[in-house]
Amino acid sequence: MNGAEAVLTLHLVRHAPTLPNAERRYPRGDEDAPLSVEGQTLARRLRLPTDAQPFTSPSRRARETAALAGFRHAVPTPALTEARFGVMAGHTWAELEAEFGDAPRGWIDALADPTSDHGPPGGETGRAFHARLQGWLEVLPAQGEIVAFTHAGPLHAALRLAVGLRAVATPPGTVATLRRAGGNWWLVGLTTDR
Repeated sequence: MNGAEAVLTLHLVRHAPTLPNAERRYPRGDEDAPLSVEGQTLARRLRLPTDAQPFTSPSRRARETAALAGFRHAVPTPALTEARFGVMAGHTWAELEAEFGDAPRGWIDALADPTSDHGPPGGETGRAFHARLQGWLEVLPAQGEIVAFTHAGPLHAALRLAVGLRAVATPPGTVATLRRAGGNWWLVGLTTDR
């Protein structure tokens, strides 16, 4: 990176834990679970640059994480909402396999593919899901520092779109730090509280 180039630093934060996270259940579309006691504790421990421009998914769990981390005025941003899981919503992986066999693996793989016109029945396609994240990434400022409180799906999609990372463990509370300069992104940090 050339020292004279405009540099943007983006901290993507997966919200702190909720009860559905502990149950390893896909969230329902109408569900707006609060943070668990463990989640509240983890959110208070997050250390992020206090002068960063803050954004958050409109969901309660993301907004609570932002507030407890010191960003009470984070801007609700629909692009940062979790993927719509359709028939998968409200179920654990074991329940989905018991009901649908191998089909859920194909649905999740399609949702993870930015070029796929498929996804979970009744949910988002991979193409639509990634397009909304790509649109948000494209309108970020050229320089400065941003913190964005989001969910596992959008965090993974942003990492896939920005740096081509296809597989990474991101438990609740994960912070992925990206830097952009000269039109190129770099992953410069990935931290978890676990």
